[in-house]
Amino acid sequence: MIESQTLDFLKELVENNNREWFQANKERYDKARANVIELATNVITKLHKVDPSVSADLDPKKCVMRIYRDIRFSKNKIPYKNNFGVSLPTLGSKLGGVEYYLHIQPGKSFIAGGYWMPEAEHLKAIRQEIDYNANDLKKIIDDKEFVKLFGEFRKQDQLKTTPKGYDVDNENIDLLKLKSFIVSHPLKDKELMGAGAADEIVTMCSKAYPLNIFLKNAIA
Repeated sequence: MIESQTLDFLKELVENNNREWFQANKERYDKARANVIELATNVITKLHKVDPSVSADLDPKKCVMRIYRDIRFSKNKIPYKNNFGVSLPTLGSKLGGVEYYLHIQPGKSFIAGGYWMPEAEHLKAIRQEIDYNANDLKKIIDDKEFVKLFGEFRKQDQLKTTPKGYDVDNENIDLLKLKSFIVSHPLKDKELMGAGAADEIVTMCSKAYPLNIFLKNAIA
Protein backbone atom coordinates (compact mmCIF):
# COMPACT_ATOMS: atom_id res chain seq x y z
CA MET A 1 0.00 0.00 0.00
CA ILE A 2 1.00 3.62 -0.41
CA GLU A 3 1.94 5.49 2.76
CA SER A 4 0.40 8.88 3.51
CA GLN A 5 3.94 10.31 3.62
CA THR A 6 4.39 9.40 -0.05
CA LEU A 7 1.32 11.35 -1.09
CA ASP A 8 2.31 14.22 1.22
CA PHE A 9 5.69 14.40 -0.51
CA LEU A 10 4.05 14.65 -3.93
CA LYS A 11 1.64 17.33 -2.71
CA GLU A 12 4.50 19.45 -1.37
CA LEU A 13 6.55 18.87 -4.52
CA VAL A 14 3.83 20.59 -6.55
CA GLU A 15 4.28 23.72 -4.46
CA ASN A 16 8.08 23.50 -4.38
CA ASN A 17 9.10 22.12 -7.75
CA ASN A 18 12.72 23.27 -7.77
CA ARG A 19 16.11 21.65 -7.29
CA GLU A 20 16.86 23.37 -4.01
CA TRP A 21 13.75 22.05 -2.28
CA PHE A 22 14.11 18.62 -3.86
CA GLN A 23 17.70 18.23 -2.69
CA ALA A 24 16.74 19.34 0.81
CA ASN A 25 14.01 16.68 0.79
CA LYS A 26 15.93 13.97 -1.03
CA GLU A 27 15.59 11.56 1.88
CA ARG A 28 11.80 11.93 1.76
CA TYR A 29 11.86 11.28 -1.97
CA ASP A 30 13.97 8.14 -1.51
CA LYS A 31 11.50 6.82 1.08
CA ALA A 32 8.54 7.64 -1.17
CA ARG A 33 10.14 5.89 -4.13
CA ALA A 34 10.95 2.86 -1.98
CA ASN A 35 7.29 2.76 -0.94
CA VAL A 36 6.19 2.77 -4.60
CA ILE A 37 8.73 0.04 -5.43
CA GLU A 38 7.36 -2.07 -2.60
CA LEU A 39 3.83 -1.74 -3.98
CA ALA A 40 5.07 -2.49 -7.50
CA THR A 41 6.77 -5.64 -6.20
CA ASN A 42 3.50 -6.90 -4.72
CA VAL A 43 1.53 -6.01 -7.83
CA ILE A 44 3.99 -7.81 -10.15
CA THR A 45 3.81 -10.99 -8.08
CA LYS A 46 0.01 -10.98 -8.08
CA LEU A 47 -0.42 -9.78 -11.66
CA HIS A 48 1.81 -12.52 -13.05
CA LYS A 49 -0.79 -15.03 -11.85
CA VAL A 50 -3.49 -13.19 -13.82
CA ASP A 51 -1.42 -12.38 -16.90
CA PRO A 52 1.62 -14.68 -17.25
CA SER A 53 3.06 -12.36 -19.93
CA VAL A 54 3.88 -9.96 -17.09
CA SER A 55 7.13 -11.58 -16.05
CA ALA A 56 7.49 -12.54 -12.40
CA ASP A 57 11.14 -11.55 -12.84
CA LEU A 58 10.39 -7.92 -13.71
CA ASP A 59 12.63 -5.58 -11.74
CA PRO A 60 10.23 -3.28 -9.87
CA LYS A 61 12.96 -0.65 -9.55
CA LYS A 62 13.10 -0.40 -13.34
CA CYS A 63 9.31 -0.39 -13.62
CA VAL A 64 9.05 2.76 -11.50
CA MET A 65 9.66 5.60 -13.93
CA ARG A 66 12.05 8.48 -13.35
CA ILE A 67 10.64 11.48 -11.51
CA TYR A 68 13.07 13.75 -13.34
CA ARG A 69 11.55 15.48 -16.36
CA ASP A 70 13.43 15.79 -19.66
CA ILE A 71 13.32 19.55 -20.13
CA ARG A 72 15.87 19.83 -22.94
CA PHE A 73 13.28 20.50 -25.64
CA SER A 74 10.39 21.66 -23.48
CA LYS A 75 9.20 25.18 -22.77
CA ASN A 76 8.10 23.92 -19.36
CA LYS A 77 11.31 23.93 -17.31
CA ILE A 78 9.81 22.47 -14.12
CA PRO A 79 12.40 19.80 -13.26
CA TYR A 80 10.26 17.13 -11.58
CA LYS A 81 7.08 15.20 -12.29
CA ASN A 82 4.32 15.52 -9.71
CA ASN A 83 3.60 11.79 -9.75
CA PHE A 84 5.07 8.31 -9.68
CA GLY A 85 4.47 6.21 -12.78
CA VAL A 86 4.81 2.41 -12.79
CA SER A 87 5.03 0.65 -16.16
CA LEU A 88 4.23 -3.07 -16.18
CA PRO A 89 5.06 -4.39 -19.67
CA THR A 90 3.65 -7.59 -21.14
CA LEU A 91 6.26 -8.10 -23.84
CA GLY A 92 9.42 -8.61 -21.81
CA SER A 93 11.32 -6.06 -19.75
CA LYS A 94 11.08 -3.15 -22.19
CA LEU A 95 8.72 -0.50 -20.85
CA GLY A 96 5.94 0.73 -23.09
CA GLY A 97 3.95 -1.15 -25.71
CA VAL A 98 1.07 -3.32 -24.53
CA GLU A 99 1.19 -2.88 -20.79
CA TYR A 100 -0.49 -2.04 -17.53
CA TYR A 101 0.30 1.34 -16.03
CA LEU A 102 -0.13 2.62 -12.48
CA HIS A 103 -0.22 6.38 -11.95
CA ILE A 104 0.19 7.65 -8.40
CA GLN A 105 -0.74 11.31 -7.90
CA PRO A 106 -2.75 12.73 -4.99
CA GLY A 107 -6.37 12.93 -6.04
CA LYS A 108 -5.55 11.87 -9.62
CA SER A 109 -4.29 8.31 -9.39
CA PHE A 110 -5.40 5.67 -11.88
CA ILE A 111 -4.68 2.23 -13.29
CA ALA A 112 -4.54 1.75 -17.05
CA GLY A 113 -4.12 -0.94 -19.66
CA GLY A 114 -3.68 -1.20 -23.41
CA TYR A 115 -1.24 0.41 -25.82
CA TRP A 116 -0.63 4.17 -25.81
CA MET A 117 0.41 5.70 -29.14
CA PRO A 118 1.69 2.54 -30.88
CA GLU A 119 4.70 2.82 -33.16
CA ALA A 120 3.82 2.89 -36.88
CA GLU A 121 4.37 -0.82 -37.55
CA HIS A 122 2.31 -1.86 -34.53
CA LEU A 123 -0.42 0.65 -35.31
CA LYS A 124 -0.74 -0.79 -38.81
CA ALA A 125 -0.96 -4.32 -37.39
CA ILE A 126 -3.58 -3.37 -34.80
CA ARG A 127 -5.74 -1.67 -37.43
CA GLN A 128 -5.47 -4.73 -39.63
CA GLU A 129 -6.55 -6.93 -36.73
CA ILE A 130 -9.52 -4.64 -36.09
CA ASP A 131 -10.45 -4.77 -39.76
CA TYR A 132 -10.32 -8.57 -39.77
CA ASN A 133 -11.67 -9.29 -36.27
CA ALA A 134 -13.56 -6.23 -35.11
CA ASN A 135 -16.24 -8.34 -33.47
CA ASP A 136 -13.67 -9.81 -31.09
CA LEU A 137 -12.64 -6.33 -29.96
CA LYS A 138 -16.20 -5.04 -29.75
CA LYS A 139 -17.19 -8.00 -27.60
CA ILE A 140 -14.54 -6.83 -25.11
CA ILE A 141 -15.04 -3.07 -25.14
CA ASP A 142 -18.84 -3.09 -25.34
CA ASP A 143 -19.27 -5.44 -22.40
CA LYS A 144 -21.42 -3.67 -19.79
CA GLU A 145 -18.97 -4.23 -16.94
CA PHE A 146 -16.06 -3.08 -19.11
CA VAL A 147 -17.86 0.14 -20.05
CA LYS A 148 -18.86 0.73 -16.43
CA LEU A 149 -15.24 0.45 -15.27
CA PHE A 150 -13.43 2.17 -18.13
CA GLY A 151 -15.98 4.25 -20.02
CA GLU A 152 -16.52 4.36 -23.78
CA PHE A 153 -13.42 2.97 -25.49
CA ARG A 154 -14.05 4.85 -28.72
CA LYS A 155 -13.94 8.23 -26.98
CA GLN A 156 -10.20 8.71 -27.07
CA ASP A 157 -7.84 10.48 -29.45
CA GLN A 158 -8.74 9.79 -33.09
CA LEU A 159 -7.43 10.77 -36.49
CA LYS A 160 -9.37 13.59 -38.09
CA THR A 161 -9.08 11.85 -41.45
CA THR A 162 -9.58 8.25 -42.55
CA PRO A 163 -6.45 6.12 -42.11
CA LYS A 164 -4.70 5.15 -45.32
CA GLY A 165 -6.03 1.96 -46.85
CA TYR A 166 -9.48 2.14 -45.27
CA ASP A 167 -12.80 3.42 -46.54
CA VAL A 168 -14.68 6.18 -44.75
CA ASP A 169 -17.79 3.98 -44.88
CA ASN A 170 -16.10 1.10 -43.03
CA GLU A 171 -18.49 0.03 -40.27
CA ASN A 172 -15.60 0.08 -37.78
CA ILE A 173 -14.05 3.37 -38.86
CA ASP A 174 -14.44 4.78 -35.32
CA LEU A 175 -12.09 2.07 -34.06
CA LEU A 176 -9.75 2.23 -37.05
CA LYS A 177 -9.23 5.98 -36.54
CA LEU A 178 -7.98 5.56 -32.96
CA LYS A 179 -4.41 6.71 -32.25
CA SER A 180 -4.21 4.86 -28.94
CA PHE A 181 -5.94 1.80 -27.52
CA ILE A 182 -6.07 2.38 -23.79
CA VAL A 183 -8.45 2.17 -20.86
CA SER A 184 -8.12 3.61 -17.37
CA HIS A 185 -9.91 3.55 -14.04
CA PRO A 186 -9.42 6.12 -11.24
CA LEU A 187 -8.04 5.10 -7.87
CA LYS A 188 -8.88 7.06 -4.74
CA ASP A 189 -6.13 7.96 -2.30
CA LYS A 190 -7.78 5.85 0.39
CA GLU A 191 -7.76 2.85 -1.95
CA LEU A 192 -4.03 3.22 -2.51
CA MET A 193 -3.44 3.59 1.22
CA GLY A 194 -5.53 0.55 2.06
CA ALA A 195 -4.07 -2.83 2.97
CA GLY A 196 -5.67 -4.31 -0.16
CA ALA A 197 -4.19 -1.79 -2.59
CA ALA A 198 -2.21 -4.37 -4.59
CA ASP A 199 -5.26 -6.64 -4.87
CA GLU A 200 -7.44 -3.72 -6.01
CA ILE A 201 -4.92 -2.75 -8.67
CA VAL A 202 -4.58 -6.31 -9.95
CA THR A 203 -8.35 -6.69 -10.08
CA MET A 204 -8.56 -3.64 -12.35
CA CYS A 205 -5.72 -5.01 -14.48
CA SER A 206 -7.61 -8.29 -14.84
CA LYS A 207 -10.52 -6.38 -16.36
CA ALA A 208 -8.17 -4.85 -18.95
CA TYR A 209 -6.50 -8.20 -19.60
CA PRO A 210 -8.76 -9.24 -22.56
CA LEU A 211 -7.94 -5.96 -24.33
CA ASN A 212 -4.23 -6.53 -23.84
CA ILE A 213 -4.57 -10.05 -25.23
CA PHE A 214 -6.29 -8.71 -28.36
CA LEU A 215 -3.57 -6.10 -28.88
CA LYS A 216 -0.72 -8.52 -28.27
CA ASN A 217 -2.19 -11.00 -30.75
CA ALA A 218 -2.40 -8.20 -33.30
CA ILE A 219 1.30 -7.39 -33.16
CA ALA A 220 2.60 -10.90 -32.56
